[in-house]
Amino acid sequence: MVSLTIIGFVRHGVTAWNKEGRVQGNSDVPLDEEGIEMAKRVADRLSNERWDVIYTSHLIRAKKTAEIIAEKMPDVELVEDARLREFSGGLIEGTTEEERLEKWGKDWNEQDMGFEPHESIISRGLESLMDIKNKHAGKRVLVVSHGGLIKRLLDELITDTKYETHLDNTSLTIVKLQDDKNLCELFNCTAHLKNKVES
Repeated sequence: MVSLTIIGFVRHGVTAWNKEGRVQGNSDVPLDEEGIEMAKRVADRLSNERWDVIYTSHLIRAKKTAEIIAEKMPDVELVEDARLREFSGGLIEGTTEEERLEKWGKDWNEQDMGFEPHESIISRGLESLMDIKNKHAGKRVLVVSHGGLIKRLLDELITDTKYETHLDNTSLTIVKLQDDKNLCELFNCTAHLKNKVES
């Protein structure tokens, strides 16, 4: 019998730095008012579905999003896992593209800015997911994390598709982790934001 574990990836709500185009990385930037409202909307959506446990990055923008979701699911455990944090942006954290060009020139992204190595990002992210899969085999697990990490993990989990689209704040992406082949069932869905605005 094929073992099937469902992972629902949720990107955190929006922050002031998101709006200003500043690289966040490991900087602990909180949700702004709109980000909190977005988290409430995705919480309303997810509370109408069955989820068995919630995992979250320890960074406040993801953790607060997860806490707002958990408030709508009082019987669901919330687990913090630092391995689900965003990757470090090194020297460019807190900067906009304009500031980077001014400080380091147009080839700034070819210089050593102290980014967390790709291998490190993938290693800790997949390690966390495999621990989740082993501990919650056959369950439906929410993972509240960050756009950069989620996108890189998707590329590792779903090898026959490249996900080029930027992940929106509070978007839901659902992946079926299977023994033979993982499947992406839903990608970057923000229907909860659109429905709320229109109603």
